[in-house]
Amino acid sequence: MRDRIYITEEDAGRLRRLIAGRRAGHTSDETYLELLEQELDRAELVEPSAIPADVVTMNSEVSLKDLDSGEIREYRLIFPTQSRTENSVSILAPIGTAMLGYRTGDVFEWRVPKGIRRLKVLKVMHQPEAVAAGRN
Repeated sequence: MRDRIYITEEDAGRLRRLIAGRRAGHTSDETYLELLEQELDRAELVEPSAIPADVVTMNSEVSLKDLDSGEIREYRLIFPTQSRTENSVSILAPIGTAMLGYRTGDVFEWRVPKGIRRLKVLKVMHQPEAVAAGRN
């Protein structure tokens, strides 16, 4: 498990605006907003062109393995305002906040409503920044 995660400056800015907007609207997701803010505070901010292709960024498609159950699932990390698909997960969902900024091979633990999950990033199958830079 790594202490440092990587987030693009653009994603960090959008996420901080999301947090501020949700707080101004007095929503009930304060707990999730606080967790997301903590993740942003510990992140290393990088230019989109400099982020490694194996880092989970917004709109990335990733394969995660639950180390307790052995289940492997694919997710697409989205903003709460984006259209949802079967595999999409909002950044404000516990698993969404958890995976942001981790790299292929990283293992992380996160509290979800049913307890603590230990997850491993198996693969970042699509990352918008890598595609834009021609690295994916």
